[in-house]
Amino acid sequence: MDALVPVPPSSPAPGAVHLPGWLSLDEQRRLVSACRRWAAGPVPLRHTRLPRGGVMSVRTVCLGWHWQPYRYTRTADDVNGRRVAELPEWLAEMGRRALAAAYGESAAREYDPDTALVNFYDAGARMGMHQDKDERSDAPVVSLSIGDTCVFRFGNTESRGRPYTDIELASGDLFVFGGPSRFAYHGVTKVFPGTGDAATGMASGRLNLTLRVTGLTDGNP
Repeated sequence: MDALVPVPPSSPAPGAVHLPGWLSLDEQRRLVSACRRWAAGPVPLRHTRLPRGGVMSVRTVCLGWHWQPYRYTRTADDVNGRRVAELPEWLAEMGRRALAAAYGESAAREYDPDTALVNFYDAGARMGMHQDKDERSDAPVVSLSIGDTCVFRFGNTESRGRPYTDIELASGDLFVFGGPSRFAYHGVTKVFPGTGDAATGMASGRLNLTLRVTGLTDGNP
């Protein structure tokens, strides 16, 4: 749903860029359709269990590499042992276009994401402040939002506390963080039910896709 007053691009920290409405409605529909296929398997959408026994409120399915705290593997040994679906080239190319939009064409030439985490948030789901640091690469993270609007808290690289900036991410928004902000703490504090556009193919909830470069090879997990 188009905003009455368009939200301008912003940069809450060096290396962090928010581009509202970057995804077209057709692109959002394509991603929603693809996410439904990926959620059905070979490794299904699941609540990730944390090392101390807690369970994440978001549900996740992975492409390319399977993420679980605090490592990546090709097979989902904590779910059903099957190899995760491949990351399609069209999605990697979308990541390069996103990086070009955020940083410029030259920055996108060498960007080659090899994994994506697809997170589904229902109305009660949250994501605590954390760093994306299980990768062996400091290449930027590309984050795409579809569905209900959320409050995304983007912090600093030293702690989960202040200073941080709260940003509303709406359907179609792009957020990229790299460079000095690559290892900034970040999380989702709230989802606003009913704020998404049903034309995307989502009746409710929020999808978030993050594309990353793991820096891993099959012989060096």
